Amino acid sequence: MPARAALVLHGPNLNLLGTREPGVYGRATLAEVDRLVREHGRRLGVRVVCRQSNVEGQLIDWIQGAERERFLGIVFNPGAFTHYSIALRDAVAGIRLPVVEVHLSNVHAREEFRRHSVIAGVARGQIAGFGPRSYVLGLDALLAVASDGTDPGRSARRR
Repeated sequence: MPARAALVLHGPNLNLLGTREPGVYGRATLAEVDRLVREHGRRLGVRVVCRQSNVEGQLIDWIQGAERERFLGIVFNPGAFTHYSIALRDAVAGIRLPVVEVHLSNVHAREEFRRHSVIAGVARGQIAGFGPRSYVLGLDALLAVASDGTDPGRSARRR
């Protein structure tokens, strides 16, 4: 039996963390965010695998393959795809694993277009505005949902 593992997916432009709009996203690099969430997972006895892509299709492939790779679920920051990618929304809706949407900034306090997520309706929940800690909180939420073996929000999200 493989060790418990969670998948963390970062969407477009997150590879630029630390240099891209540090007033909004902070100075932590993607490598530092990955290290933070991996170390948190290690303390909890969970292996964390982090992946980043600027390509929508690659993210879809990883989402669709997550169950086959035996992940417990996905912590997902879709980046700008949050606001318009029906393809990513459908990929999340098409899997049985729980997905927790995370954002570094408080998207609800920013520009109007950033306040709408097409992913939120099919994700188990959303965490935003805590910088790199959003990923830690997302992992905690994912593990809580995965550990009880139920996902009571799933049927409500399908309506």
